[in-house]
Amino acid sequence: MTDFSYQLYSSRNFPPLSETLKMLGQLGYKQVEGYGGLYADLTELEALKADLKANGLHMATGHFGFEMVRDESARVLEIAKELNMEGIFVPAIPAEERQKDAAGWRAFGKELAAAGAPYWAAGLTFGWHNHAFEFAVTETGEMPLDLILEADERLALEFDVAWGVIGKQDPIAWIEKYADRIVAAHVKDIAPAGECTDEDGWADVGQGTMDWSGIMVALKKTNAKYFVMEHDNPSDAARFAKRSIAAAKQL
Repeated sequence: MTDFSYQLYSSRNFPPLSETLKMLGQLGYKQVEGYGGLYADLTELEALKADLKANGLHMATGHFGFEMVRDESARVLEIAKELNMEGIFVPAIPAEERQKDAAGWRAFGKELAAAGAPYWAAGLTFGWHNHAFEFAVTETGEMPLDLILEADERLALEFDVAWGVIGKQDPIAWIEKYADRIVAAHVKDIAPAGECTDEDGWADVGQGTMDWSGIMVALKKTNAKYFVMEHDNPSDAARFAKRSIAAAKQL
């Protein structure tokens, strides 16, 4: 049976973290994924470790900003070691820092790969988590996601399937293309047009328009180990967490 994870960013507006972890453990989650804001507020790893352990949770993966993984590798490695993380993913870069052409994206891929060196040396998985901007065709006809990943075959992909759909892509085609590079997937859903506007158009898993039955079949043929529930702006994080794991268990 798949151990489902939960991106803690989904609950950022519903403190305290300790109560979120308790809720997730009770709902049957086994893993969580950290994010940058969490580490910024984290002054004591021991308390988080204790909360995770008490609720039967493992922070198997974490999101870290590009500048942090590049410039503060010792700190990132400390966090990863203390929490027994297995994978580190850069989740995005700010809009103003995104490249304008194929050469720029190719260069960024090389920068990302260079930043990954200390993490690979430590035996960790390291790679990229996509949004939709990586599917905007460049002047050469190439897509940024391909240009990033071509830099080094060790760069792993955490495939955010819903963002791929928003980027007007066939998710199955990308899953098949990078089956050997996809080690994690974000499991999220898109509300029907005009619905859930107070939640930025996202839906709880199983309540939206995504064909998760077919997508999960494809993902299970990849190297994906982590299936991470995420909602970028839920009005009720407990509702999202409960409905999503229930739906995911049926896939």
